[in-house]
Amino acid sequence: MLQGQARAYIFSPAKMNISQVAKACGISTDTVRYYEKQGLLAAPARQENGYRSYVPAQVEQLRFIRGAQALGFSLQEIRAILPRLAQGKFGRPEIEQQLATKMAQIDAHIAQLQVLKGELAATFSALKCAPDRVLVTADSIAPDSGSGAGVALQKRRFSRPSSVQ
Repeated sequence: MLQGQARAYIFSPAKMNISQVAKACGISTDTVRYYEKQGLLAAPARQENGYRSYVPAQVEQLRFIRGAQALGFSLQEIRAILPRLAQGKFGRPEIEQQLATKMAQIDAHIAQLQVLKGELAATFSALKCAPDRVLVTADSIAPDSGSGAGVALQKRRFSRPSSVQ
């Protein structure tokens, strides 16, 4: 980490406006407003001129939200974690449970993507028309691997139009 970056991360004034907060967190001011609107970040105090005034704890909360998003957590999942975190009821066991759940979700998604990739490969190898021809639904039938995509494609076979020979 560069020396200037380290200072920017560590140094945060007692109160900051929205552009300072956004810059400190590496996000846009619209993102800060969106998180407020979604209830992920409490509405900050307002200055006499109506500008938002953030405290360092809100900056840390924004950094937590962004870090959790980077790990694949949805805003809904983060919204469920934040109150427990604020109450000091989110210790290592809870963190481990959340991470294990997220890893299981990722494993399930990878398995679904592998099935889909197999269906795409089978569909590709089942193409019957010449490479320079336009496909229509009678040229190929996708195999059904159980994901549902093959069933949908069996109803719409790929083929070339009879007028195109």
